[in-house]
Amino acid sequence: MSDVEKANSTHQMYDRQTKPSAPPPTRIANPGALGLFSFASTTFILSLYNLNARGVVAPNVVVGMACFCGGLAQLLAGMWEFPRGNVFGATAFTSYGAFWMSFATIYLPNSGIIAAYGDNVDELNQAVGIYLITWFMVTFLLLIGALRRNISFIALLFFLCITFILLAAGAWTAKLNITKAGGGFGILTAMIAYYCGLSELLVKGESWFGLPMGIIKQGRVD
Repeated sequence: MSDVEKANSTHQMYDRQTKPSAPPPTRIANPGALGLFSFASTTFILSLYNLNARGVVAPNVVVGMACFCGGLAQLLAGMWEFPRGNVFGATAFTSYGAFWMSFATIYLPNSGIIAAYGDNVDELNQAVGIYLITWFMVTFLLLIGALRRNISFIALLFFLCITFILLAAGAWTAKLNITKAGGGFGILTAMIAYYCGLSELLVKGESWFGLPMGIIKQGRVD
């Protein structure tokens, strides 16, 4: 084998090792709409409660939604994204599905989580604030991962970051207006998630129209 042939063979081997392989073919349908609608609906309901809409103060009714819609349905959407080769979608849906399940667990009486704090409401609020700011960190990391995807996902995760920050600050300071601000941004986040979900649902060739996601053109990276 000549030196040129060896060089070409080495170059091809390097390309196979460094270039990501295409995801294997799968018959699994796109679970994006399911995950986004589940996230949006649960976020919308809880955000209305944070705004004390219709005089609602206790958020316990959202527990069922958080367990099965925002939790289980979104977790399944994440699991279905894995065989499709969508690492971002799998990570996001699975993570937020786990978030909603863990959030619901806090309000389940048999979990004993709230009861463990007794009458020490301030300690409970501080603990919830830490919980929420941790999810802000997760969301911020996902936001970084979405920067080269599309404008819709960037907007969704950006406003979700603000929502978590405000809700955490509201818990730490016990100021209702800050929590209400978090509820307002939560509703905005839910509306963007509904838009993204509908865009995923309107499949090209099967729908009368589509919704643009604001695709970001990616330049060639050598």
